[in-house]
Amino acid sequence: MVDIATRVYNHRWKMDPIVRSLIDTDFYKLLMCQSVFRNKPDTQVTFSLINRSKSVRLAELVDEGELREQLDHIRSLSLTRGESTWLRGNTFYGKRQMFTPEFMEWFEALRLPPYHLETRDGQYELTFEGAWPEVMLWEIPALAVLMELRARAVLGDMKKFELQVLYARAMTKLWEKVERLRPLDGLRIADFGTRRRHSFLWQDWCVQAMREGLGKGFVGTSNCLIAKNRDLEAIGTNAHELPMIYAALAQDDAELAEAPYKVLADWQDEHSGNLRIILPDTYGTEGFLRNAPDWLAGWTGIRIDSGDPATGAEVAIRWWQDRGEDPREKLIIFSDGLDEEKIIDLHRQFHGRVKLSFGWGTLLTNDFRGLTTGDALAPFSLVCKAVAAEGRPTVKLSDNPRKAMGPEDEIARYKRVFGVGEQEAMEVVV
Repeated sequence: MVDIATRVYNHRWKMDPIVRSLIDTDFYKLLMCQSVFRNKPDTQVTFSLINRSKSVRLAELVDEGELREQLDHIRSLSLTRGESTWLRGNTFYGKRQMFTPEFMEWFEALRLPPYHLETRDGQYELTFEGAWPEVMLWEIPALAVLMELRARAVLGDMKKFELQVLYARAMTKLWEKVERLRPLDGLRIADFGTRRRHSFLWQDWCVQAMREGLGKGFVGTSNCLIAKNRDLEAIGTNAHELPMIYAALAQDDAELAEAPYKVLADWQDEHSGNLRIILPDTYGTEGFLRNAPDWLAGWTGIRIDSGDPATGAEVAIRWWQDRGEDPREKLIIFSDGLDEEKIIDLHRQFHGRVKLSFGWGTLLTNDFRGLTTGDALAPFSLVCKAVAAEGRPTVKLSDNPRKAMGPEDEIARYKRVFGVGEQEAMEVVV
């Protein structure tokens, strides 16, 4: 096992690449990338960094030269032979050759496109522009780099034994969470913590701890590189990015209303089984389900990623029941701001009523709250989102209005088209 504290201590001596592989990313990114490569390869998009936690002034913490060095290193990466072999030959979700030869040939030749970096009012303005299949692959590594550089900046003045004690305390904290989760009957939980992890080495340690501590209850990781190296299941389906860009490309209100379903129709053409998971909250869960075509009720399950999770699950259960589906045969994946207490509560409430799974993210791989002076390592909400497609702004409404994004006039239009009324605002922690 890697001595993380020693590695952190040695970061100050030389450039230590944070992202060392193009598959140090989430599995759903590659699945979505193949879908985009097939359906909309020439669509021009813009992705942008958004720091929701304005009190964390990244440009004052993270050195711009070091950030550029890390981003430039990512642009030098390409798939290794071993990584290509794993993607081409491995079985994912019971399916061999998940990735087509055409997509793999494109991916093997890929180098990530240029980035644009500026500073303004203590924050970095980091944007990526170009063809959608290329630009979208910047999201996860860009976030991982910024999160880890922020951690390195905080830890930079610590001495070696201080670091040893810090990581010992963090390991104990995580292990105590694992021990609390262990008694849950039929627990199914995966690591979803790549994008806002403390570091790659820490995420890898957390995955190993979960594997040992939870046994069969730990079902895999969203991180492709860790899945490959640790012989684990790669976990993931699709995300808000797809409906956001499809919606931005809509020519009128009628096309806009159909965009979220067009995304899933394209997805259904490519995937079956457990990859058919609905993510309904991009423009409001209740409206999405109210207007959903009947064929979606036959999909495997739903992922709940904003708003009150218990309320969202009850809405999903009623929707299945109204369409003659047995909720006990359906899968609900909870993935928003989870920690062990929320996982335990949701498991107790819904175990036996539906099939349950949990995607545990930031508070698995970056929970150093209370372990440093001034809570300087507390996780914060940093995202990298598609903000434009073919020059048109994207919009996300979410089931939590504090996660909404887009121009105010477009937000109002989307609320009208999708029938979104009053929403309960909830704190966005991560």
